[in-house]
Order: sequence, then structure tokens, then C-alpha cells
Amino acid sequence: MVDPDPDGWSSWPAPAKLNLFLRIPRRRNDGYHELQTVFRILDWGDTVRIRTRDDPAIRRHGTSVAGVAEADDLVVRAAKLLQAEAKCRQGADICVEKRIPAGAGFGGGSSDAATVLRALDLLWGLEAETDRLAALGLRLGADVPVFVHGVNAWAEGVGERLTPVDLPPAWYVLVDPGVHVATAALFQSPELTRNAAPATIFDFVSGTGLGNAFEPVLRRREPAVEAAFVALARIGTPRLTGSGSGCFVEFATRGSAEAALATLPPGLRAWVVAGARRSPLLDALEEA
Repeated sequence: MVDPDPDGWSSWPAPAKLNLFLRIPRRRNDGYHELQTVFRILDWGDTVRIRTRDDPAIRRHGTSVAGVAEADDLVVRAAKLLQAEAKCRQGADICVEKRIPAGAGFGGGSSDAATVLRALDLLWGLEAETDRLAALGLRLGADVPVFVHGVNAWAEGVGERLTPVDLPPAWYVLVDPGVHVATAALFQSPELTRNAAPATIFDFVSGTGLGNAFEPVLRRREPAVEAAFVALARIGTPRLTGSGSGCFVEFATRGSAEAALATLPPGLRAWVVAGARRSPLLDALEEA
């Protein structure tokens, strides 16, 4: 946490994530899909600024995502959910400094919501258990729990059954094709593979190319995503993250990632980011 400014605001990191693969073994009877993935937390993302209030009002300052009404914003919903569950009489002002592109699969909205849950739990003095906060987060979105826990993880279920994994240091060239993907529509696509053979952690560790179930669908549907894959194929093996349009290539060193970035065609929105051992939010909470 950055020390509160004179007006009472404190700042908290909300890191992005990558899905290093994404598999769909089956569709459940309730309509949801069973997933398998590995979440990689990144050392880069949004910043959530919070100021507590003595009254119960929850107020958003600015627009965290263009076109999203205040009542529908995940940071507002997260604060109100925590407030209601804890029967807390305090409120909060919330402002999000966005860096993570919306709809690209980098987890921006989910991470912002998780940061609000963890930071307000501390600022309001609630002392809720992390598992309880993660359960609240799941009510907001399937990716929120991993950000609440803040560790790289093998995930199953809808993404909420997490097993921490140690991942080696890595750097990534990220590309945002600028396509906002509607996840619900993708899940309904007849082209989506929903019966993949279940993978194991050993499959992932051994380097088996597990892929992303949404990649072939998006590459056929979205010319900008296909163009990003073609460009990234010049520097390595491109992968899709989550169900968004964001793509990435992994490198062992920062230097090799930056050298590869320099060879990409102009006009491509691309940048280099380090993988994190754990969420920078956990460090901020410990230092607070």
C-alpha cells in the first residue's frame, strides 16, 4: 500500500493474469463449464485507490471501464457485497486507474474486485478469512478467487478450485488486439470443444501443449486476433489468455522478451511484463 495522501486515499495494486492454458473437459448440467487452467499472476496491472467513509455510501470516482454503469461495476458490487455480508456501517470512495485492457482476458475487472475485497477487509477492520473473501469473490466472477488468494495456481471447476503451483521466473510479450470479447457468447459457440480429455498437473509441468479451447474459435471469428497470432509467431509460440482476445509469448529473460518486442510490426499494441511469484497485493497488505 502507498501511504494515504492528505485527502485519505490509499493505493492498492490489482495485477493482471494469464491463463497458461485453458481446457474444457465437460459442460455441467447447470449450464456452466468445467475448466482446467493455470493462472499466472503478472507484476503489472491496475491501481485501485480507496478512501473509507464514516457513512455507508459506496461511491465510484471516475469510470473504471468505459460504458459500465456505477451500479454494475465490479468494484462497487464487491464493496457492497462485503459491506452487506459483514454488516459494516462504513462506506468507501473507490477510484480505479486502469491499465489492463477490458475484454482481453487479462482479468482486470476480477482483479480490481478482489483488491477491493482484500483492501476494504483491512481498512474496515473486518479480519475476514481469505477463504471467506474468496467465496464472496466467486459470487462476483469465476476469476476473482485466484486474485483474492494472490498465488499462481492450477484451477479446476469454474476456476475456483485452486491448487498453488510454483512457476519459474518468466517474462511475457503481451498483445492486445483491441477486440472486446463477450465471454457468454463464446461459451455458447458450437465450434467450442467442450469434451477435452482431462489434463493433469504433470501434463502441464512436462510441457505438454495443452492449448486454449477458445483460440481456434477466436482466430476464425476475429481478424485482429488472427493478425496478432501471425505477428507473434515470428518471435515464438503465441497463446491466448482466458476467453479474451489477449495473446502472449513467454520468454526466459527480460532481455530476450524486449528484443523480440522490438521486432514486432508497428501499430501492434504490445508490451513486456514480468510474471510474479505471487500477487503484489499480498505484499501491499503485509506492509500496511
